Amino acid sequence: MPIIKLIVDGGAMKPGPTIAQQLGPMGINIGKVIEDVNKATAGFKGVKVPIALNVDAKTKKYEITVSSPPVAELLKKELGLEKGSGDAGKAKIGNAAIEQIINIAKTKMPNMLARDLKNAVKLVLGSCVSLGLLVENQSPVEVIREVNEGKFDNEIVNEKTEVTPLKKAELLAYFTKVQSQQEARAKATAEAVAAAEAAKAAAAPVATATPSATPVAGAKTADAKAPAKAPAKAPAKAPAKK
Repeated sequence: MPIIKLIVDGGAMKPGPTIAQQLGPMGINIGKVIEDVNKATAGFKGVKVPIALNVDAKTKKYEITVSSPPVAELLKKELGLEKGSGDAGKAKIGNAAIEQIINIAKTKMPNMLARDLKNAVKLVLGSCVSLGLLVENQSPVEVIREVNEGKFDNEIVNEKTEVTPLKKAELLAYFTKVQSQQEARAKATAEAVAAAEAAKAAAAPVATATPSATPVAGAKTADAKAPAKAPAKAPAKAPAKK
């Protein structure tokens, strides 16, 4: 039985050429497949979800296997983000709590090469780096070091996944300051670039107009030749005396 692997929008799969090309020739009801996939992935709305369709071309029956979404997708959903940072090293786009990281690690652990939850947490923190996220007001790299030192052992051992409203407010307040600093730096950089461009333009030599090489109609040019004079006539000879 052929297995068709796809990545779909959780709860919002739509008809497309890929699914039509693969299921159409088998006579499978594509509309019914899409309806069933959307039911199976309803819990992952707003997230890209890997699925596999195990299709029996003879009986027209199929089985849907839903895999856990990628860590990056789960992080974006958890923090209400549409996309990652375009410059993860400089532009931060969110501030996560360790409880949120533990929650995602628990979700993904069956699909991870992690021997325990602590290592799964560190893998999720690694994804935070590439997305441009802060965790507990710090760089995820710093948090990984703290996890190794045992700072969050209590939260990990007890699998704490709930963030208190007070902690959420504190994380948001800190990130708001970070955003303001980022915007100020971006503005200063843009102004510096504009000033440099203006200075460059002011220092550029001004082009001067050059005389036209095309002679004006009716005007004499310096190298114009004077009209040729007619050759002088030789004096007439006097008639010979007889």
